[in-house]
Amino acid sequence: MNKMYKVLATASILAMAAVPVAANAQDVPPEAVHNGQGIIQNQVKVVPGTMGQITDFVNDQTGKFITVTGRGLAPSDQSQIILSITKNTKIVDSKGKTVALKTIIDEKKVVKAFYGPNITKSLPARGNALTLVVQDQSFTAIDGTVSEVRDGSILVKGKDLYNGYEDTIVLHFAEKAAILDQDGQVIETGAIKEGMSVKAFYGPAVAMSLPPQSTTNYVRVNTEKETGEGEVGQELAAGTDGVITSTEGGKVTLIGKAHEKGGVNYVILTVDDKTQIVDEDGNALTKDALKDGVHADASYSNVMTMIYPAQTHASKLVVKKAESVKIEGTVAPSDSTSKDQVYVNVGSDDSKANDVILNISKDTQIIDDLGGEAALRAGTKIIAYHSPIMTRSLPGITNAEVVIVTSVENAVTPR
Repeated sequence: MNKMYKVLATASILAMAAVPVAANAQDVPPEAVHNGQGIIQNQVKVVPGTMGQITDFVNDQTGKFITVTGRGLAPSDQSQIILSITKNTKIVDSKGKTVALKTIIDEKKVVKAFYGPNITKSLPARGNALTLVVQDQSFTAIDGTVSEVRDGSILVKGKDLYNGYEDTIVLHFAEKAAILDQDGQVIETGAIKEGMSVKAFYGPAVAMSLPPQSTTNYVRVNTEKETGEGEVGQELAAGTDGVITSTEGGKVTLIGKAHEKGGVNYVILTVDDKTQIVDEDGNALTKDALKDGVHADASYSNVMTMIYPAQTHASKLVVKKAESVKIEGTVAPSDSTSKDQVYVNVGSDDSKANDVILNISKDTQIIDDLGGEAALRAGTKIIAYHSPIMTRSLPGITNAEVVIVTSVENAVTPR
């Protein structure tokens, strides 16, 4: 397993199953009851929530967003959700002390994310974060297939939910483990069979035996069907439709629009022999078709590394005929531009012959490569991809498709 663990003696593994659930970060919510007015928990109206790690962070002109991946606090809550972080969002620890969002992301802290009931029907759903509560203990999860059923435990092979690495682990059921089927209904351990797909949360303690062992108190089981080879435990397919901005080291950087069913606007994709590469007619292509500026539609799993930009494996790439023109330069002040335009000194030189005016629209993807605020102020250095269609004026005017902010060192400070 490619991660750091708190090492326990293998001989003590059987005692792990007796650890009280209340002492673990994977606390199971009390049973919900219905009173005709909605779900009531401990006689208090439930606020929907998701507990897990932040697996994606976006901070651009559209706002600040996080993706929380884990499990719903109630069976009906989201296992993954994209939440808008606003000035009203409270981010605190269990004692109510304010915690910096950057600390949570950098240290891979587990959070309970509470949000309003008004969420979108997209996959993953979107909503507004009300409160993020940082947990005292951490956990990880495996998304995979049951390869062996033992007395009080299961052997699961699959992928780590948070880093995408192949994983194999023996999971012992805690005394009060919540074991739910795909519909959120409680099932007995005897209902789990070899070949069923599961998502199980465990830790923080893991015994470094072969295979490693840990205790789980929350497991979701798909009792209806097995997952297909190559897509073990992947609940959702995600994707990005955009422009290739880099092809280095067997990886492709793609910036564009996330699919409605899930995905991110900025992603680094590993491309290997398992990646299907085709043109728009479905004809097979080689990796040579993946070039800087080429438009492509990528499909991938929602399991991504928790860094910026997100990284994952490309299951399919549809290469389109359209290509964008790449320029590099500095945003410059100009009397020739309107509110939704920027003047680019291409090459950051004294010549104006090759300068360009970019139309910035709601479809333009503006990315800060450093993860900060993507503001196109004078003095900002950028890499831009624009439409090959341009006016014959000097400078030429064209539509910006992707703008990457590479430096704000000399950017004009806003008043």
